[in-house]
Amino acid sequence: MIHEKYFELVKKQEALLARKNEVDTEFYNGIYERYKYPVLTREHAPIIWQYDLNKETNPYFEERLGINAVMNSGAIYLDGKYYLVARVEGNDRKSFFAVAESDNGVDNFRFWDYPIVLPDLYPEETNVYDMRLTKHEDGYIYGVFCSESKDTSVKDLSAAVAAAGIVRTKDLKTWERLPNLVTLRSPQQRNVVLHPEFVDGKYAFYTRPMDDFIETGSGGGIGFGLCEDITHAVLDEEKMTSIRKYHTITESKNGAGATPIKTEKGWIHIAHGVRNTAAGLRYVIYAFATDLKDPSKVIAEPGGLLIGPRAGERVGDVSNVVFTNGAIATEDGKVYIYYASSDTRLHVATTTMERLLDYVFNTPKDPGRSNLCVALRNDMIAKNLELLQ
Repeated sequence: MIHEKYFELVKKQEALLARKNEVDTEFYNGIYERYKYPVLTREHAPIIWQYDLNKETNPYFEERLGINAVMNSGAIYLDGKYYLVARVEGNDRKSFFAVAESDNGVDNFRFWDYPIVLPDLYPEETNVYDMRLTKHEDGYIYGVFCSESKDTSVKDLSAAVAAAGIVRTKDLKTWERLPNLVTLRSPQQRNVVLHPEFVDGKYAFYTRPMDDFIETGSGGGIGFGLCEDITHAVLDEEKMTSIRKYHTITESKNGAGATPIKTEKGWIHIAHGVRNTAAGLRYVIYAFATDLKDPSKVIAEPGGLLIGPRAGERVGDVSNVVFTNGAIATEDGKVYIYYASSDTRLHVATTTMERLLDYVFNTPKDPGRSNLCVALRNDMIAKNLELLQ
């Protein structure tokens, strides 16, 4: 017998799922629109994932397998629908992947009945998260994610090892697990993204070289490397693309976010940057562009952040964070940027290709010093005052 509480919870959840999202009219910067409501939260997770519905085995209808957060999501547009492969974190801190779909990309995202089951190639793998989706010209959809294991070389229970896991699919239902990416010059990897096209006939990866699980150490920024065979992916060299710089939003570390978007002017990258503060690390989202023929070469780098945590977005499991690993550019020129806030919930911001290109190529680069920054601002003020006279 199904517990009557189930029907009450389903009714409440259906109202949430069917709620129409709205542009936040209080926010304006001309670059993108923010939306009022998150597109995915823990409240979007199906009731059947969390409760035993049987009244005999769960007479008090207690939550058995709770969901703590829904966040960092890969994104892809297929056959007229928007799909998110979200990171779902249970109350036990273990994350897993699940597919949610929507007809319009801004609301009514609904999870499929079952989470994704990844082939279990690595018995030491404890946690998986933050999948980037790439529709590659070889015909597969690839998912590249963080594969986390215990660092057995030390006694510290929090010490971990991060690697880039790789899976591929053609329908988001059946997934083939490939061996983890090997980078010969970097002990650990996180935030790895597969480039959607071959480069010089090879598979291309954007990487984040790291000396250990938390600190980038000698890692200078977002790397770029090529490999012949993705079924046994090995990078023997990583060239730096977007470089970490002192007293900027990328001072502590930075990493690739969404799969690069191809435009007539170059590849648009939507990435994340991290700096340290008295309140801890602050994550923001920024953008840059690389050359069409040489995707490792940065050709435009607007100064500052593109998206930062605002108001309620600043509060959550890991506060003061926005993070993206998924964006969708449609044929009609719209761009959907999916970003999580404070490791708790997932949002969407929308723009157009024209506005995004204008932002990336016409926003001034950070000149690097306060004196130069104020000179740049004063120059714009002077021109504006002249126009206003």
